[in-house]
Amino acid sequence: MGMFSESVDVVCSAAGQPESLTWSGKPYLVCAEPVRWYERRQWWAEDTRAPLGSGPGVVDHEIWRVQVQPAPASFPLGSGEGAEPLTLDLTRHIRSGRWRLLRIHDALRPKQHDHRTA
Repeated sequence: MGMFSESVDVVCSAAGQPESLTWSGKPYLVCAEPVRWYERRQWWAEDTRAPLGSGPGVVDHEIWRVQVQPAPASFPLGSGEGAEPLTLDLTRHIRSGRWRLLRIHDALRPKQHDHRTA
């Protein structure tokens, strides 16, 4: 699993749920029901003080786990068809509305054994 922070453009439904995103100039469609949760962020390292009663956006941040596939129009001659979905963790900064890619989960694929002899 890779962990980092990179800006992504996310389009959400009227309910605020991610539906598609653009990452590194390539469009992707969400292909499974996204999952949302909140994580405690290290506000003390970023802000000198958190207001009493603070919650989402100051003390906690919103995380979405999404599965995406390349948008069909983004790959010539259907070369993106049948691609395995990518599982990504995204975070939305509540005050600014900006989205960032936090994690890319490795696909679970069986290892291929080398049948050559020494």
